[in-house]
Amino acid sequence: MSEQRGTLKAIEQVSEEDITWHPTPESNSIANLVAHIRGAAHSRIETILYNIPDKRDRDKEFERGLTMTKEEAYQHAQDAFDMILLYLEQLQSEPEQLMSQPFLHLPPLTYSQVNNETTALNLMMAMFREVHYHTGQIIYIAKMRKGELTWD
Repeated sequence: MSEQRGTLKAIEQVSEEDITWHPTPESNSIANLVAHIRGAAHSRIETILYNIPDKRDRDKEFERGLTMTKEEAYQHAQDAFDMILLYLEQLQSEPEQLMSQPFLHLPPLTYSQVNNETTALNLMMAMFREVHYHTGQIIYIAKMRKGELTWD
């Protein structure tokens, strides 16, 4: 997954300070974006795979001044990508699940792209759009702070 590789490589190359830096007062930091990606993966995937109750605090993911170390940012990103890949592997081994509606038995969902009637296929398409969007922001912030990044 190129988003995974790019995100992790970008996080590796920035400083501790860069993790919580944001370009403008209204912008997100790498910490905000990683927390959001991890929160989205939890809400949308862990609840399905492991029946873990969704205790996500989405608003906290976007708080100004959110603190996170570089190691924590890397681990949150890695955890989110691991969850996404695990769910994709499950769907690959059981493709009939693509049209299932895994949230029907859960309390009402309030996410803009996902509701209780969404299919597993639509869920993953929404996750890909969101992850792609936010990983691009992470890489852009890393480039703003560090300049050129290396991808080897």
